[in-house]
Amino acid sequence: MTRKTSMRRILVPGLAALVLLLGGRAAAQDQSLTLVSWGGAYTRACVNGYIERFEQETGIDVKIEDYNGGLAQIRAQVDVGNVYWDVVDMELPDMVRGCDEGLLAPIDIDEMAPGADGTPAADDLPEDGITECGPTNIYYSTVVVYNDGRIGATKPTTIADFFDLEKFPGRRGMRRSPLANLEFALMADGVPLDQVYATLDTEAGVGRAFRKLDTIKDQIVWWEAGAQPPQMLADGEVVMTTAYNGRIFNAQNLEGQPFVIVWDGQLLDTGGVVIVEGTRNLEAAKMFVRFANTARAMAGVGRYISYSPTRRSAMPLISTHAETGIDMSPHMPTSPENAARALHNDWEWWSDNGEEMNERFSTWLAR
Repeated sequence: MTRKTSMRRILVPGLAALVLLLGGRAAAQDQSLTLVSWGGAYTRACVNGYIERFEQETGIDVKIEDYNGGLAQIRAQVDVGNVYWDVVDMELPDMVRGCDEGLLAPIDIDEMAPGADGTPAADDLPEDGITECGPTNIYYSTVVVYNDGRIGATKPTTIADFFDLEKFPGRRGMRRSPLANLEFALMADGVPLDQVYATLDTEAGVGRAFRKLDTIKDQIVWWEAGAQPPQMLADGEVVMTTAYNGRIFNAQNLEGQPFVIVWDGQLLDTGGVVIVEGTRNLEAAKMFVRFANTARAMAGVGRYISYSPTRRSAMPLISTHAETGIDMSPHMPTSPENAARALHNDWEWWSDNGEEMNERFSTWLAR
């Protein structure tokens, strides 16, 4: 399989980045842009963490819409030349694929501000988190979760337990997507972490993943939006579910839900904000992306929801939860304890194979 790459690492000092970041405020007055994001607790964290401050400091009004991911709507806008989304919060495989297809506007790493400690952006970010259309800004995880008030005396502790209907009878929640589900299936079937994507790179491996999913298919309740799994757990609609770790953090600590995360086999992923090619608000969109990728903005998000910043200099700025005072470190997916059995999403594999897997997954669902 051919592996394309839009990833690069540019070692530049970014001396003009701070000037570029907030430059042109006067020209930005009365402007607006549309940000498309994931909604719910995550979008609220972004609003509290940096969007309101961006509006105050630049005079640009940010209108927010929700979506469930993917490139289809962006592709349709760009293809017909009617772009009405300006900036989109996106998973890394879609960032790379969208950049390769010309659906996203390029933006250089040297346009980003230095880190909180003065480190150039290219050195403050992970090498695999820099694309030609912008860097990633958060780490998040898809995890297995259960409601401790409903599970019984024996508790799940591994990803394999999620697929064990004899030991833990009852319905399961899963995102209606092959992403994460194929990885979870192979890990539960005994494939070592470091061999998951090599296994998926074969026809036999993909078949093995779908066969494992077959073992619980008639017990799956599918979800599409990140707000659904916590509600499904609270209502007792499912015994266990996959979910985004930040959504569960909020349910635990802001709503008092007795949810427990099984960190074993978590799929550690990353994403960022990108600009749609053909936007009529290009300069405002660039200002927003530069702002969102500062260490201060990333730390702002991490003080409201348990998603780790990708900038190394941002993590020390987080400390505690802004509303409850809880120490955020134990809840972050990248903390050493939680990351011990984490599988890092292979963005290259999904960028190359995502469309084929989506088609196969749709066919499998219809059977």
